[in-house]
Amino acid sequence: MQDNGFLHQALVYLAAGVIVVPVFRRIGLGSVLGFLVAGVAIGPWGLKLVSAPEAILRFAEFGVVLLLFLVGLELNPQRLWQLRKSIFAMGAVQVGATILIVAAAGFAFGLSPRVALVAGMGLAMSSTAIALATLREKGLLPTPGGQASFAVLLFQDLAVIPLLLLLSFIGPERNSQGFEWTAAAKAVGAIVVVILGGRLLLRPLLRYIANTRMREIFVGFALLLVMGIAALMEAVGLSMALGAFLAGVLLADSEYRHELELDIEPFKGLLLGLFFIAVGMSIDLGLFFRTPLLLLGIAAGIVTLKTALLYPIAKTFGYCGRADATLFALALSQVGEFAFVLFGAAVHIVPRGTLDVLNAAVAASMLTTPFLLMLYERVLAPRFARIEERAPDPIAESHPVIVAGFGRFGQVVTRVLAGLRIGATVIDHDPNQIELVRRFGSKAYYGNATRLDLLEAAGAAQARLLVIALDDHEAAMEMVRRVRRRYPGLKLIVRAHSRSDAFEYHEMGVPAVRETFGAALDAAEAALRALDFGPLAARRVVQRFRRHDEEILAEQAEHREDTKKLITLAQRGRQDLEKLLGEEAGAARASALSAG
Repeated sequence: MQDNGFLHQALVYLAAGVIVVPVFRRIGLGSVLGFLVAGVAIGPWGLKLVSAPEAILRFAEFGVVLLLFLVGLELNPQRLWQLRKSIFAMGAVQVGATILIVAAAGFAFGLSPRVALVAGMGLAMSSTAIALATLREKGLLPTPGGQASFAVLLFQDLAVIPLLLLLSFIGPERNSQGFEWTAAAKAVGAIVVVILGGRLLLRPLLRYIANTRMREIFVGFALLLVMGIAALMEAVGLSMALGAFLAGVLLADSEYRHELELDIEPFKGLLLGLFFIAVGMSIDLGLFFRTPLLLLGIAAGIVTLKTALLYPIAKTFGYCGRADATLFALALSQVGEFAFVLFGAAVHIVPRGTLDVLNAAVAASMLTTPFLLMLYERVLAPRFARIEERAPDPIAESHPVIVAGFGRFGQVVTRVLAGLRIGATVIDHDPNQIELVRRFGSKAYYGNATRLDLLEAAGAAQARLLVIALDDHEAAMEMVRRVRRRYPGLKLIVRAHSRSDAFEYHEMGVPAVRETFGAALDAAEAALRALDFGPLAARRVVQRFRRHDEEILAEQAEHREDTKKLITLAQRGRQDLEKLLGEEAGAARASALSAG
């Protein structure tokens, strides 16, 4: 296939991404790696479907510009303030320390000071795409270590801007001509124009465009805005990414922010994917064949060095648990996509051969993260949990109610009881949650509520009711079994995560409250009222539905292992429900008419 036709090239790039990326996402290695491998596959070292990756790389860099625009859109002041310590202090220490140590190591191995500095700047970056996607997939993002990782990644995204500026001032052409005050004045002037113009003109323009009610015009204006500001920055010698970032920040608190995000996101995704494909095509795989030990050694050294550096940083900033500090260190140990951006901007500073080695090492380091987090999840986290498990808090009170689990579900139950002056002993296994609720004046005890000795200390033998509101449905199920054996007179109410959980609790004779069922019924009642049902009619229909569903659930529970029987019961239940609700709505309307 010839690569000189636009249509042919577009087909090659789209086919490569569509075929390879879903496979990588499926096996947990992430889309960035998928795009890189797709680029390698179609490039000069693969199937040779494209022989000149540099031709598309310039165009594809606009994906990075759009990414920086969206980063700017996300920076609302409240979010920054909540994470200010982790973002600015922790992030600055991580980036600064990594740059210094890597630059010093590079200089010791014979690199020139400028080249060593560029290497440090690139290798200090971690992959936002890989780290966040992997943490989210494994459910580790809400943990303290996951949140610390997010904060530092956000700082790294911000740090790209000054680092790109720094690159523009350490290039050889700058040093040979001295500091250009005219160019600097133009750059500062352009930034001032963008800021003032954004404050005074952007919102009225957006409002005018939005009032046309033409989605395609709004999308076109959004792209024109980003491209225009990026072009202005490039014209005065600054990076396009800086302009896009400024445009995003100026619109971060705009009423059109979410619409802009929705409109820009598809373009960003496609162009950023194209950028990674182009980078993959430009990776010199010949280096891996000629010097495999050198490249793999550099990649392993980078990951080891960053892990060893990140762990004490996490400890210093208050992430004292070994689990959180280790998660933080492993999640950010790779080198990220912005390294390609920085190295690409340093082509006039770093020799081509050195850049090829650095890019190949970056790609190799990215491959390690999914495997390292898999090791953490399966081996290290359980071990740390056993070692770091703190002793449960001593419980020196006894109440008629015990609440096991103080998340959103348990908090609502407890607040209702407190409003009626009914005392409740609250136990939760998350120390961060315990500290949070104590700051708001609530009393809760740390401990594993599934342990019978802790329940004994909480007064389970004398209590009237135990409310089980645990997030872990398997632990909740086992707790019900233990409590039923040990305290047969203690009444139980348990939170059910799904209909199948409700089946099991029904078989055990334990009242189960489905966690989203009540809220969904409230939404259904509101929907009926929006459809012109009167308040009484809507309430009676929903109440009848609740009774019918509880009846059918009890019947289905007896046949939960018989799929055919369940399907038959479900079909019959739908027919019965239509008849019952029709009658209920008719009766409610008739009652309302007679009352009128």
